[in-house]
Amino acid sequence: MKIISYFFFYTYIGLVCLAGIWGAFFRADLDLLLLMHLDISTLSEDARINLLSQYRFLRALELGFGVFAFTFVKEIFTQKKFNSLFLIIMASGILARVASLFYEGSPNWMMYFFLIYEITGWLFIYLYTRQTVQSYVTA
Repeated sequence: MKIISYFFFYTYIGLVCLAGIWGAFFRADLDLLLLMHLDISTLSEDARINLLSQYRFLRALELGFGVFAFTFVKEIFTQKKFNSLFLIIMASGILARVASLFYEGSPNWMMYFFLIYEITGWLFIYLYTRQTVQSYVTA
């Protein structure tokens, strides 16, 4: 279970960092085109600028989560506070994808792949870390 948990952790966080860097600081327009089939050149100038600004901001938060996870990987797998925070953040993304299924409808196959991969990774990390985390009580 340890190898599988770390596999999902590192592949998930690696992709989170890569997507965060790419979308925040490089080609957000290409990211939107490839992932969402959205050609932003068809939008008004105001809509294009606002969409890219918000998209880059959200991708930068994604990168920040990845940097947090890489920085505190040992703590995430051993300390309850870090583990809970990591799992809550990861679960929030999963729940947002599920909510989108109800509010917006069925996405393309790639979004289903991400959802299944994230749920599977979350479950393996959760189940493994139930055995490894310790609660630290500070005075």
